[in-house]
Amino acid sequence: MVEEPLLYKMKKIKNYIDGKLVSPFENSYIKNYEPRTGKVYSLIPESKNKDVENAIKAAKKAFVKWKNTTKEKRAEFLIAIANEIEKQKEKFIKAESRDNGKPEWLAAKVDIPRASQNLKFFASAILNYESKFHEMDNSAINYTLKQPVGVAGCISPWNLPLYLFTWKIAPALITGNTVVAKPSEITPMTAYMFSELCIKVGLPKGVLNIVHGYGEVVGEYLTKHVDVPIISFTGGTETGKKIANNTSKMFKKVSLELGGKNPNIIFDDCDLNLALDYTIKASFTNQGQICLCGSRIFIQKKIYNQFKKNLIKKTSALKVGDPKNKKNFLGAVVSKDHMNKILEKINLAKKEGGKILTGGKRKIIKGELKEGYYIEPTIIENLKNDSFINQEEVFGPVVCIIPFENEKDVIKLANDTKYGLSSSIFTKDIDKAHRVSREINSGIVWINSWMIRDLRIPFGGMKQSGVGREGGFKSLDFFTETKNVCIKIN
Repeated sequence: MVEEPLLYKMKKIKNYIDGKLVSPFENSYIKNYEPRTGKVYSLIPESKNKDVENAIKAAKKAFVKWKNTTKEKRAEFLIAIANEIEKQKEKFIKAESRDNGKPEWLAAKVDIPRASQNLKFFASAILNYESKFHEMDNSAINYTLKQPVGVAGCISPWNLPLYLFTWKIAPALITGNTVVAKPSEITPMTAYMFSELCIKVGLPKGVLNIVHGYGEVVGEYLTKHVDVPIISFTGGTETGKKIANNTSKMFKKVSLELGGKNPNIIFDDCDLNLALDYTIKASFTNQGQICLCGSRIFIQKKIYNQFKKNLIKKTSALKVGDPKNKKNFLGAVVSKDHMNKILEKINLAKKEGGKILTGGKRKIIKGELKEGYYIEPTIIENLKNDSFINQEEVFGPVVCIIPFENEKDVIKLANDTKYGLSSSIFTKDIDKAHRVSREINSGIVWINSWMIRDLRIPFGGMKQSGVGREGGFKSLDFFTETKNVCIKIN
């Protein structure tokens, strides 16, 4: 453990309020642990209501000018920040991996490139955002205005820190809103580095404010504040319920991207190698810490034993370890607390009669990584679909395999949860793929694939997986108010 006096010498992340990097009002901090080693390596502001209030005031003041800034000028700022991320990509890659525990190769392939792409995409999208026009038989014409809402509260999660942070703030800013953003207190580093880039490119003060701290303090105050009329949140379903309750009392606009318990459906007529490759990716990418991961694997009985054998073999061969090592497919999970929760759920599955086919334990790595948060990729068999682990999100490298008879059978099983975020279907029969896709209750269906993402498509879930849709013009619609103007023709 780090000696307490040494904490004062560590890097202290700062809040970004009204264009400046500032210490928290009460000068209190939270220890930031490196998942790779399990040791404290920096300090995070433990912000209070006063810090959030200052950020909201700055954003509210800046909104008056920012909403009247041209779309082209707003786009220039986003592109400038994106370019700076790309210039410093190696620095961001290492920071994201160190803060989150994910392999550096994954941050280099997905997280950091996608962050700059988000900014550039919405900078371009706003210039192609059309207004509608309706003519009324030469008696009147109607046209719509899409205007910014005001101060937007953007609350992003820890699993894809910069990726999902930019996914929220980019459409909010480009449509003319100002933002108070709350990154996860577990993975704050790249959001802090992002604030440094905002200062470097000269983003007007107060347009974006970033307040670090605990969700039950910073997030709670933000969602309840009368001067924050719109909230975008990505995270757990239980937190989403609290936000929905807070925002409904003031009829705020709200977008909630929540959890998932996603089915991965393997029909006996599929391309087995293709299905196996995508199943491995959908199960264990980012240590299974993606809301879109396929954690319930349904395998048609005819190929069940063969597919199970191949899945166990390939999973057992996955390397778990140092995120810096390019040969490791899995790094560390995000925190000690989260690691223990995952292990508790595995133990509960065993008590419910689950059979561990591979994995199921914490992985201890010798040397400086011995206190790191590593878990073996785990496959569980022999559990009913209504068992706890098949109904609740684990958010770790844990999957369950379940046999099924036919289309009707698997559709019922796949829909038998409170979630409805995503699903994958593997079959060579395109008619079957279309039939099953129509019947699966999820916002996203991948056929013979997983995690192919086009920034233009609507993204979101059904049931308790969320409210609303993000992506493309859906994001621009969410962060604007639609106003109709009617002109009578004499």
